[in-house]
Amino acid sequence: MSTADPVAEPTLSLEELRGRVPEGELFAGKEWRWAPRPYRLDAKLSKELESMGHRLLQFADACDLLYRQSVEGRQPEWIARLLDRGKPPGVVALGREAAFRGQIARVIRPDLVLTEEGFTICELDQIPGGIGLTAWLNETYASLGARVIGGPDGMLAGFTSVLPGGEILISEEASTYRPEMEWLASRLSKWSREQGGSASWKVGDESNRDSWNGNVYRFFEMFDIPQIPCAEGLFRDALAGKVTVTPPPKAQLEEKLWMGLFWMAPLREFWMRQLGERGMQALQRWIPYTWILDPAPLPPNAVYPRLDIQDWKELGAFSQKERDLIIKISGFDGRAWGARGVSVGADLPRVEWEAAIGNALREFPEHPHIMQVFRHSVLTDQPFFDDDGSVRMMKGRARLSPYFFVSGGKANLGGVLATVCPADKKILHGMSDAVMVPVTVGDSRGKV
Repeated sequence: MSTADPVAEPTLSLEELRGRVPEGELFAGKEWRWAPRPYRLDAKLSKELESMGHRLLQFADACDLLYRQSVEGRQPEWIARLLDRGKPPGVVALGREAAFRGQIARVIRPDLVLTEEGFTICELDQIPGGIGLTAWLNETYASLGARVIGGPDGMLAGFTSVLPGGEILISEEASTYRPEMEWLASRLSKWSREQGGSASWKVGDESNRDSWNGNVYRFFEMFDIPQIPCAEGLFRDALAGKVTVTPPPKAQLEEKLWMGLFWMAPLREFWMRQLGERGMQALQRWIPYTWILDPAPLPPNAVYPRLDIQDWKELGAFSQKERDLIIKISGFDGRAWGARGVSVGADLPRVEWEAAIGNALREFPEHPHIMQVFRHSVLTDQPFFDDDGSVRMMKGRARLSPYFFVSGGKANLGGVLATVCPADKKILHGMSDAVMVPVTVGDSRGKV
């Protein structure tokens, strides 16, 4: 699962790629553009990417510890109170259970944007989609001669280290991802046999059942529990030690609020102690400066850091140039994934920007929002196939999604999915006119 050496990549044909698409496709009702070669990432940046897994694992462990210490009274109690906002008492209690003590998500996927200064993290996904798609892309492009980061089976080996056989439980809300997970379960079972093992995987659903055992990969959000009849029994048996569930049912760890807590001056000593100076410096490079949009009034002599304002409503008077800011809902809500619940200040008329601020402040008691510095991505040249099979070039912006699998106290990079969107898009996500492709190591960023 190591990074490949920089080499010239072969050019693939559209027929070769389409001929290897699994029966039934990989996503329900989703389309994207195909590419004749992987996305090329600069060798220096690829090394930085490899090191990112260790730092993000440190951060995840530190977040878990900070919440626990807040609950126990060894850190300020407002931290846990903030992270528990909007969550039912049962969900809060479940996340605090001793049976899950010290457990974190074992698949870590940051969504990265490449800027002039390097990587910036726009999302830290605890329950990421795309695992099956990236595994298939890596295997397919590698079988046709491309040298992709993670190699042909890095994603398979990584997922096996997290879940050595068992069930992938998918909710109705995540049903778009069911085809890729069904392919993944089938491929993992076959790959285990190829490696001389006998482990098997299957995909389940949220229908009710009496008891559980073995291993379960939770591919549903904690806010969706009321729509999942089997959730109560699953977590009951997990508490009894009959079944191992990953990610653990800790809704507090699935909040974007952590990026705001990371930048808070009163918590600097804690983060420095847990992350070390190098870890702090790395995360400060990657995590954009983040504010938590808390409507509580400030003392008369105080202002919000880096903004020099005393009331969030003053943001409404910022010029369009000053509005290089983005507002996001933090979590525990259906708007907290994909491109939903996001407002880019520079793209909005003043009245809509003021409305986004007002909405975030009103929703704070149940659905906290964060605001971040908006870092602009560089442009890249990305080839893609037109419908007739001819190759065209797109000027686009890339989102890179590396998959780190946590095993034995280490976060191993299994593969990287590049989503290259047209240059006029500010919020980068899967869409029909985006190119989705694996990543290789090149000799330049391909910056225009």
